[in-house]
Amino acid sequence: MADKTNGGESAMQVDVNLVRELAEMLDATNLTEIEVEDGERRIRVVRKPAAQTVSYGAPVAAPAPAAPVAAAPLAEAAAAPAGAQPGTIKSPMVGTCYLSPEPGAEPFVKVGDSVKAGQTLLIVEAMKVMNPITAASAGTVKAVLVESGQPVEYDQPLIVVA
Repeated sequence: MADKTNGGESAMQVDVNLVRELAEMLDATNLTEIEVEDGERRIRVVRKPAAQTVSYGAPVAAPAPAAPVAAAPLAEAAAAPAGAQPGTIKSPMVGTCYLSPEPGAEPFVKVGDSVKAGQTLLIVEAMKVMNPITAASAGTVKAVLVESGQPVEYDQPLIVVA
């Protein structure tokens, strides 16, 4: 049974459970907007992102190990804009960045690690799909510019390998 309004046209019936599921999906994926379309019906759920204290483009270092040796590469990375550094690997998509294969596990790489071409450096999750981000060439990890669980944007600098 549909409501009749405006001269016999049926009013859109909102599926509250679908809206709740979409809102939960936003929270689970750290996205800010999702839209679904079913024939004539279109539902768009948007939330404002939480205020961030870090401005876009500013390097964000992962928690540094206790060893003081790791501080020097991070300082070098902070000196130049992240996207301008040679060897900067950028996100190919919008999603959530993970530095380790699972919660509580060791990160794929740390500052100072040597990496081989094709080696997984981190994962970007988008729409429940885990996308490994790999090293384009062999080198040494100079800086990790994101934190695990952090939402990332397309073309955002993630890690520097030189």
